[in-house]
Amino acid sequence: MNTETFERYESEVRSYCRRFPTVFTKAKGALLFDENGKEYIDFFSGAGSVNYGHNNSYIQEKLIDYLKSDGILHALDMYTIPKREFIDFFETKVLLPRGLNYKIQFPGPTGTNANEAAIKLARKNKKRRNIFALMGAFHGMTLGALAMTTDKCSREGAGVSLTDVTFVPAPYMFPELDSIEYMERLITDDHSGIEKPAAVMIETIQAEGGIYVFDVEWLKRLRAFCDKYDILLVVDDVQVGCCRSGTFFSFERAGIVPDIVTMSKSIGGYGLPFAITMFKPELDIWSPGEHNGTFRGNQLAFIAAKAGLEYMLEHNVQQISVKNGEIIKGFIEKEILPLDSRLALRGIGSIWGIDFDKIPVEDLAGKIMASCFEKNLIIEGAGRKNSVVKLMPPVVIDEVVLLRGLSALKEAVTDNLKNI
Repeated sequence: MNTETFERYESEVRSYCRRFPTVFTKAKGALLFDENGKEYIDFFSGAGSVNYGHNNSYIQEKLIDYLKSDGILHALDMYTIPKREFIDFFETKVLLPRGLNYKIQFPGPTGTNANEAAIKLARKNKKRRNIFALMGAFHGMTLGALAMTTDKCSREGAGVSLTDVTFVPAPYMFPELDSIEYMERLITDDHSGIEKPAAVMIETIQAEGGIYVFDVEWLKRLRAFCDKYDILLVVDDVQVGCCRSGTFFSFERAGIVPDIVTMSKSIGGYGLPFAITMFKPELDIWSPGEHNGTFRGNQLAFIAAKAGLEYMLEHNVQQISVKNGEIIKGFIEKEILPLDSRLALRGIGSIWGIDFDKIPVEDLAGKIMASCFEKNLIIEGAGRKNSVVKLMPPVVIDEVVLLRGLSALKEAVTDNLKNI
């Protein structure tokens, strides 16, 4: 396997290639292939960017047709047919059926761009600098989003102070602490030393934080708290949106309506760079060009995103996500958790994590992930000390392939536990 070019010329910042040291050439559905023709089952999905599978044939055909038509590919934020068709479809087929009334902004093409726009707009509306974020959060790697991200390694890369954010313990961290009451105390106690925030920004399912699914009642109480104190509720659905949680938006299960929602990754349909920031119409106080970017509104991604939504609705992807989630949960509970009583399972829909933190073996999860790769399974880690093995296959993965991947995972766990 020739990796010399990468090792000689590419920056040391590269990461995933170190965990999966092969050169990939092709991908289809939930399968990846390297230049030696070896097949891998993908439980990673481009960090959640290919929920509809690699090279989804329906989306692919739409992209090829558009490219062959010489359709415009770069248009900044000018009016185009792909943009109009995406907006119309998203509003009428996704937002309105859910009773959601949002304006749509196209920031730069990644999740961190969407989150930067969200926090800037929140601060602009409320004329307050502070943001409340949760410990365990991951919101992006640009400075504003990074300020709301808690993992030490990412923050140390900034090189500057990351300010104007107050971190609140996530509800799973201290069972005896009511985190909603804690936030209320912070803003009502004149000796807390904490400024009232413009917004509270959360992931309803902390993915990078270790696959923690926030309780429905907690989410409802958070919505009520924000309403009571004139604080905006921002939901980051970059990774767990697009049916990953079993519903299109991860917050649907709680029956709440955030003030601002961000999406990227699989909203691009085909793994193409695309991000949107949605907000209630009364919050749309931007001046023209006040937040912009050269690649906002990727035209090819508009085509793929609309096709992805069409595919999602036609194939009942929400139901597939729930069904596959039940298969994952059932297999792990029956075949993997009995291997050691210290293991813990968390998840919802098609995102799950097995927590190895209670087993005192250094980097056990990392060793298991390395064993998975040897068994032709691509899987990543999450959580504190990267101790959670994170399962995030394409939402539409075939059941036979899913079970093959789960069996490989069981073998990897078994191999690493038998010598403890």
